[in-house]
Amino acid sequence: MSRISRRVLLAVGALALAGALAWAYQTGRLPGFAAKDQGPVAGRSGGGRSEGTVTVTATKARLDDVPVTIDAVGTVQALNTVTIRTQVDGRLMRLAFTEGQDVRKGDILAEIDPALYQAQYDQAVAKRAQDEANLANARVDLARYERLLVGAYASKQQHATQKASVAQLEALVRADKAAIDNAKTTLDYATIRSPIDGRVGIRLVDVGNILHASDQTGIVVITQLKPIYVVFTLPQQALPAVQKAQGKAKVSALGPDNATPIEIGELTVIDNQIDQQTGTVRLKATFANPNLALWPGQFVNVRLILDTMKNVLVAPSQAVQRGPSGAFVYVVGPDNVATMRPVTTGRQDETIAVVTSGLEPSDVLITSGFSRLSDGAKVRVMNAPETANAEKNDPGAEDRRSAPSEAPAPAMRGNRTRR
Repeated sequence: MSRISRRVLLAVGALALAGALAWAYQTGRLPGFAAKDQGPVAGRSGGGRSEGTVTVTATKARLDDVPVTIDAVGTVQALNTVTIRTQVDGRLMRLAFTEGQDVRKGDILAEIDPALYQAQYDQAVAKRAQDEANLANARVDLARYERLLVGAYASKQQHATQKASVAQLEALVRADKAAIDNAKTTLDYATIRSPIDGRVGIRLVDVGNILHASDQTGIVVITQLKPIYVVFTLPQQALPAVQKAQGKAKVSALGPDNATPIEIGELTVIDNQIDQQTGTVRLKATFANPNLALWPGQFVNVRLILDTMKNVLVAPSQAVQRGPSGAFVYVVGPDNVATMRPVTTGRQDETIAVVTSGLEPSDVLITSGFSRLSDGAKVRVMNAPETANAEKNDPGAEDRRSAPSEAPAPAMRGNRTRR
């Protein structure tokens, strides 16, 4: 017999042996095994298995106060932002601040070379002194002409001319005073002071540079951080509720997780018009910002608290399911049987849902295990956070819990055997 023929015969024999073993396993005739999907023979003698029990988690519905909120994304803006620029031309002599320093209104920030402006001020002062001397002499002459005019020793024309000369000199002295004030103001501009309380940023120019009043760069930027603003937008549909709550509405600035509060502030401004392109309205909230947790330019999650719903029935959001007929929940009955119950919900977020009808505060709601769950299914609750409270109101609950053997026990053993 050729080598190919022997290989064919061996393959046919192997297939026949495999088919015989499969037939024996399916019919339960293989020693030590039961029929397919029945497990080992020894397992059939255990009894008490509960193939229909579904493992779930559950919690009780409860009465609670629920805040009515609107979420948005806002931008932090400084209360005041000032770019410090020079008002006179000259060489920058000194910077009197440290970058990142907190300054008060009136603190010196920089100095421009004052020599030229000091000279102009001194010249204006000297000119006033000269004109005041001339005015004093003219007033003496006017008094002399008045006495001579009484005795008819001087003409009226001379008296009138001298009187006009005195008036001209008086006006010139007043102009000198204005020139002095102008020169003094210009000289003061050489010393640059902070116009607000705030924090200076990184300097934009170095000492020794020639600065001009027309420069757009500036010397440094000061921002006022306490208090601080958060500007955000809301849809125009929310405007009536926001207007109703203005004056008492609180605003929470939240962290990136949209849950951790950073700061609590107040709604202070509603913009006077709606953006026609986006259909939104701008709002501004003010925060005290004592710890500088908010920083200009920062993006934050904003939660506007409009009102609080008192003593309403709430359920976990994961317990509320959606079907063709609307929202429904699974309620755990007294015999650990799940019952589907339609409900009507109000406000709902990622954690809780307000249930307006269909539930009672004592109902236990299933929160997980829905993939195998159906109406009337037997369930085994893994965690019931409020079971202890239920036992306080059920005198027989403690006896059932401490009983040496319960009906669900065989089902648990059956589940272990199946795994």
